[in-house]
Amino acid sequence: MRLRLPSLHRLLAITAWLTLTCAAQQAPTLRTWTDVQGRKVEASFGGLLDTSVQLILKDGKIVPFPLAQLSPEDQAFAKKQPATPAATAAPTPPPSTTRLPPSKRTWPDKVEVATRTMEKLQLVLEEPQNRKFIYQTDSFEFMSQDKLAGSVMTEIARTFEATRLLVSALPWGIVCTPPAPLERYQAALYETREDYTNNGGPANSGGVYDSGDMIFKIPFPSLGLEMRGKTWFKNENFRNDTLVHEITHQMMHDYLRFLPKWIIEGTAEYTELIPNNAGTFRIGSHKTGIKEHVDQSTRNGTPIDLGSIKAHLTMNREQWDTKATDAYAMRTLYLRSSLLVYYFNHLDGTGKGERFNDFFESVHGEVQALQTFFAHPGVKRFPGGRFTYPAGVKPPDMDPTTAPFKHLDKLIADRPYAQLATEITEAYRNIGIKLTATE
Repeated sequence: MRLRLPSLHRLLAITAWLTLTCAAQQAPTLRTWTDVQGRKVEASFGGLLDTSVQLILKDGKIVPFPLAQLSPEDQAFAKKQPATPAATAAPTPPPSTTRLPPSKRTWPDKVEVATRTMEKLQLVLEEPQNRKFIYQTDSFEFMSQDKLAGSVMTEIARTFEATRLLVSALPWGIVCTPPAPLERYQAALYETREDYTNNGGPANSGGVYDSGDMIFKIPFPSLGLEMRGKTWFKNENFRNDTLVHEITHQMMHDYLRFLPKWIIEGTAEYTELIPNNAGTFRIGSHKTGIKEHVDQSTRNGTPIDLGSIKAHLTMNREQWDTKATDAYAMRTLYLRSSLLVYYFNHLDGTGKGERFNDFFESVHGEVQALQTFFAHPGVKRFPGGRFTYPAGVKPPDMDPTTAPFKHLDKLIADRPYAQLATEITEAYRNIGIKLTATE
């Protein structure tokens, strides 16, 4: 996956979340707003602030968007409207009332997609001349370059919906809602690898969640699709592991900049190893999943070398990229990360993942602080991830060399790394998995 700050030139890119304080006001009227690239969003007018128009989404969130990036018609409409209190509403973090405290979260035995969810899958746009077919479920919008067999699109959409339910159900406290102001998560399915790379997909990857434009991207070959007649069907190589991995990144979008690389990839590997079939994840069978994962990664029962625990847990993204020089090195990094995430979730302490959940609770606080910062009316965002802010407004730490490690102590819990290495190897030995590790 690629991680970078988004640009404002994209339609309503990741922006601040604001809470309306004038609840007694009459509900504003929704209208369709169009940007200079022709993209649309349903919102009501919330007032003008400097050079931005405040768009109030259906769920009540207020999103500032550059006035100059709107269509001429919408610019004229906005300028004619009277000012409203919403434009000067005080910034507040997004509501988190749906999140239980870590002590009250439990591990579910399984999650599965309801039949009625898949019944809502529909083809909403069909433009063969433009190689554009758009499918929608309640939570996702899929742009495909060619029309897919109904059974194939259902299988793909079911995997997306099931992974969203899985990440929501895990006791990490992740509330899976599309990044503001998207109404649905976005996915793009490309007919060839060339199409995929031409649209930003890394050359040596099977699929990617691009956090910059907030789109999951994957080529047909990675899905095991083949043309039969005039329609794409799945062949014996059809797999959903890449889907599950990258969808997990997509669900954790707001958290990525505050997580060490090993947790970003380790959590995605973790969800991928959970046994699943036809839209059902059997979380209670996680021990079977980790053993199968290890068996596929080793030969003749050779112990897995985790290397230096300290080096891996404190590895920043530049160090990660330096180590990931080839496919073997990348697989090693991913395997070590998945084993460490599994350890902290199921083998550390009481085996219920308390420390891991506490870590994510602290990271959630960083996410809220960042959302509050960007919600401040004096903060200006520019293309390329740049932003300015007034004196007296301090941004949270977003430095990739420091921000992801601020709460690592929640996991370490005052244990020397040599002790932690011993505890990890002993815990895995108790479930029949041989590891070696050093401080």
